[in-house]
Amino acid sequence: MSAIWTAWIVWFVSWWMAALWSNPSVKQPSVARELPYRLIVIVGIVLLAGLYPHRFYSEFILWRTGATLGWALVALAVAGFLFMWWARVYLGKLWSAGVRIKADHRIVDTGPYGLVRHPIYTGIIVAGFATAVLRGTAAGILGAILMTVSWTIKAREEEKFLREELGAENYDTYARRVPMLVPFLKWNRM
Repeated sequence: MSAIWTAWIVWFVSWWMAALWSNPSVKQPSVARELPYRLIVIVGIVLLAGLYPHRFYSEFILWRTGATLGWALVALAVAGFLFMWWARVYLGKLWSAGVRIKADHRIVDTGPYGLVRHPIYTGIIVAGFATAVLRGTAAGILGAILMTVSWTIKAREEEKFLREELGAENYDTYARRVPMLVPFLKWNRM
């Protein structure tokens, strides 16, 4: 179990250190537009990581994973982090932690962004569910579900903002071609 938390810590620290490598923001939506998904993800993280008092009733264990499955889940989480890093590096100076328009912003539609429109969210959802399955608790599963809801809300908010700022016709052409979060599935295209 400590291996997966080590992977999360390495990802988190490196992710925020790389935040310095980004163009300045030129426009962003109001805090009110971002608040719902931010609050949901915080609750999801608390539940996923077990950052709450552990009383006998708060850790309802659904299953226990063996060593082989446990290491496979760690590898899956690391694959999610690597997919996120590929997207982050590919996006370059256009990356931001929030929904923002950066200097010289444009639609990036190749590399990981040719597989899904939001590969960073896809990667963190994969890592979140791998962690939840490894923990095997009801709270962990609920945390991963809430994080997925949060990233989906953020993705929709981001797309709405990008359509407004970069032009609906250009973004809609991209959205019809590339799925939102799950590669190769047509149901999540627009």
